[in-house]
Amino acid sequence: MSRHQKRLTIPVSWPVARKTSVWVPKSSPGPHSSQESMPLLMVIRDMLKLVDNAREAKRVLYEGKVLVDGKSQKDHKLPIGIFDVIGLPLLDQQYRMLKDEKGMFYLSLLEPGSARKLARIENKTVLRGNKQQLNLSDGSNKLAEGDYKVGDSLVLSIPEKDIDERIEFKVGNLAMVVGGKHSGQTGKIKDIIKVKSSQPNRVIISGDKEFETIEEYVYMIGTDSPVIKLGAAR
Repeated sequence: MSRHQKRLTIPVSWPVARKTSVWVPKSSPGPHSSQESMPLLMVIRDMLKLVDNAREAKRVLYEGKVLVDGKSQKDHKLPIGIFDVIGLPLLDQQYRMLKDEKGMFYLSLLEPGSARKLARIENKTVLRGNKQQLNLSDGSNKLAEGDYKVGDSLVLSIPEKDIDERIEFKVGNLAMVVGGKHSGQTGKIKDIIKVKSSQPNRVIISGDKEFETIEEYVYMIGTDSPVIKLGAAR
């Protein structure tokens, strides 16, 4: 299997030029699929423009100058996906990866200080001793007690990833869409339609306009207001 891919074949969600060179790094296996993430090298080179080329990017990473969710990362192919937090300690800056209304990734500049991570519960597993393991959208797992449900979002501290808050997947709470033609839009859930077939469940969201999307694209981001900043990078 190739360790690179042609720039012309990259996902439409990558906000990079497609004809400047032939090859780009291919994401390593990780918490996000290759279609829903970007390699860390391209985030710091092409989006943040901290370096001019891949060699400089690898050097910056090797020296531990870039944090992902509060931890130093040296793998230049590490997949960076929705809601991941990129930290630059030397510049005292932090960014959150989000998607805009065109379905393209962008980095939201966070306020100085501690940041928190948002992750969705993808499924639950009951372990020996009746312990509950939550499997999250960022690839991490958490042991937790309580009435957690698939589709709920957790607000996590970083780098510890302790659970600070739970946002329920229910009617009336605030949601953000991260895929499809309504990508980047936010609004309150008006209805959740459970489909008794192989088709995905549907969610009706009321924002500036009312629209419908599938459950897979919906992330809970708050009750009355977002718990994370959603603005674009400066």
